[in-house]
Amino acid sequence: MKKIILPILATVTVVVLAVGTVVEKFRGNEYACDHIYGSWWFCLLLALTGVYSLWRIVSDKLWRRPYLLLLHSAVVVLLLGGALTAWTGRHGSVVLHPQTAANSYTTDDGKHVDLPFAITLDSFEVVSYAGTRTPMDFVSHLHVDGEAVTVSMNNIMRREGFRFYQEDYDDEGNSTLSVAHDPWGIGVTYAGYLLLLAGVVALFADPRSRFRQLLKGAAVLVLLLAPALSQAGETPSTLPRATADKMGRMYVLYKGRVCPLQTLAKDFTTKLCGNARYKGLSAEQVLSGWIFYFNEWQAEPMIKVKGDDVRQLLGIDGRYASFNDLMAHSDAFQSKSMPAMMGGGAAEMPQGKVQSKNMRAAGEKKSLVQMLVGGSLMKIFPVADPTGQVGWYSQSDDLPMTVADDEYFFIRKQLSYCQELVVAGNFEELERVFEKTSQYQQQRAASVLPSDLQYGAERLYNRLTTGKWLYMLVITLGLVCFALVLFGVRQVAFPFVCCLLLTLFLLLIFVLRWIVGGHIPMAGGFDSMNLTAIVLGLVALLLTRRYRPAPAIGLLAMGFCLLVAMMSGSNPPVTHLMPVLSSPLLTLHVTVIMISYALFFFVMLNGVAALIVPQRAVAMRRVSLLMLYPAVTLLAAGIVIGALWANISWGNYWSWDPKEVWALITLIVYLYPLLQMQVYNRVRGFHLYCTLAFFSVIVTYFGVKFLLGGIHAYN
Repeated sequence: MKKIILPILATVTVVVLAVGTVVEKFRGNEYACDHIYGSWWFCLLLALTGVYSLWRIVSDKLWRRPYLLLLHSAVVVLLLGGALTAWTGRHGSVVLHPQTAANSYTTDDGKHVDLPFAITLDSFEVVSYAGTRTPMDFVSHLHVDGEAVTVSMNNIMRREGFRFYQEDYDDEGNSTLSVAHDPWGIGVTYAGYLLLLAGVVALFADPRSRFRQLLKGAAVLVLLLAPALSQAGETPSTLPRATADKMGRMYVLYKGRVCPLQTLAKDFTTKLCGNARYKGLSAEQVLSGWIFYFNEWQAEPMIKVKGDDVRQLLGIDGRYASFNDLMAHSDAFQSKSMPAMMGGGAAEMPQGKVQSKNMRAAGEKKSLVQMLVGGSLMKIFPVADPTGQVGWYSQSDDLPMTVADDEYFFIRKQLSYCQELVVAGNFEELERVFEKTSQYQQQRAASVLPSDLQYGAERLYNRLTTGKWLYMLVITLGLVCFALVLFGVRQVAFPFVCCLLLTLFLLLIFVLRWIVGGHIPMAGGFDSMNLTAIVLGLVALLLTRRYRPAPAIGLLAMGFCLLVAMMSGSNPPVTHLMPVLSSPLLTLHVTVIMISYALFFFVMLNGVAALIVPQRAVAMRRVSLLMLYPAVTLLAAGIVIGALWANISWGNYWSWDPKEVWALITLIVYLYPLLQMQVYNRVRGFHLYCTLAFFSVIVTYFGVKFLLGGIHAYN
């Protein structure tokens, strides 16, 4: 009886949770919470899980096994904490108007509840990053019972059991605060988190645990296993490489921050043709070619288009179109909005016209070229307003009325003069103009320019990340080394050196992005996959002595991570963090989660190898289990940290968001082989299970982002 209860509970729970995320996709979070997660039958299922844990504690006398006692107790306490939050907790919001006291708030279900104190909004401000209009924080300055209080992102106000969070604002200076009142649930839930973490620590410390036994046995393990060509044709005219490099050294306001013009050039080229270089030309040469030799470049078939519908409309056979091709069918490519990454306005799409994704993408590329040629993309001129705040303008922007005549003339005529020098072939004088423009930028905007270290780091980063060659090379090396291992070749040095060099290179990329952005790079798809690849490399290097195939498996796994990273953003530029992401808990949360995913990836590849070479499956199971224990532990810790972060930022530690739900599903899926001896004892079944279980990680990381949505979709 005991053997079948856990599989039944786990299977039913996973199925219900997965169905809940699909229902939420089509009916919304509120509907899913009311009809699934908050239904009586789901509450009964959770209650049965708690009863099962209590029964195991008593029937198996788990007080003799501290880590099992703590883990089962944690389940009971966490379920109790969630129930108390549902029964006694309240969430809502209050809209504050300047100089007007508010003494009540509105709950999520529309009820008005009195507060035991009054809140008065003195003022609200949006704090921007220096020299830009990109929001860094949203701050409400309040008075509560005569006491001055500040509420901002990740800086909450606690008062008499109530917690207030910055939620929203409007152009009239009003501020909206989220209100949370959960007198019992949070404390009990946090106690459950502590029991869970204590149980994990006890698991690793208990000499009788299976992990410790595996670790001892691992000392004797020695296993057997373990860019497209440039388009043909004559290249259009452009500036000499040295001159274009001088141009790329100027500053520009791009994506809400001041950076080298080289960064914009790299993104512009990548956006158009899918690579940071074109026919051997640097990104700066491509950008300067479009600016100064537009008549030649507009006929160049370098704009990569996707979809048969687009190619049929343009009348082209290959994957590349020219700007003239797009302009010949301009009406078909009218986009509702200009690409957000470039920041600009756009013409409206004709009413009733429906565009495919590929048509919209082609329209964005056409609009991007128009923005460059029209001048609005080149915000290279810093101008201070009467208050001393520096703004960045392009040649075609409306300038402040306070601009001096000589400065006004310089801004309006600089690029025109550069064009005259290009026509005359006077590139030496052109380089001097670029240098003088850089000096002008440093004089006018010294206080908001990046430091020399950040500037140099970004230029180095741009040079190191110029295309798709890296992941193609790594996957090729990984496949070759993996095949050699499968065929019994015990060569370790070559895969080890490759894995070491790749790990060091990715660490350099990580550090450069950290320096440039001023924050640990973990917030986006590219950064998280880069971190996963680093972790995989470190794990493979550390396992090499005891597990000879580790470098080969590590190379293959890192190659796929780099492939996904390129798909996520093709080496995206560094950007400022959203205010809510400026929390140290973000760093910790993403770090432990991505390490766990990297270990699960390693276990999956190890399972595939074991299924191919079954004679080594028993020894490989030991390796997989050694990876599973820390992987499951880190995933659990990551979920706990994420809940703490959510509670601090939004006032709710669990919201049944698809990302949260699928992380829980993944935890349940991978806990099962650690708790059920039937799975553990069936070697082939164990490896098959671990291979298929990775599907839950794929859904958690990719499925939620691309299919299910939710509040985590910004990743």
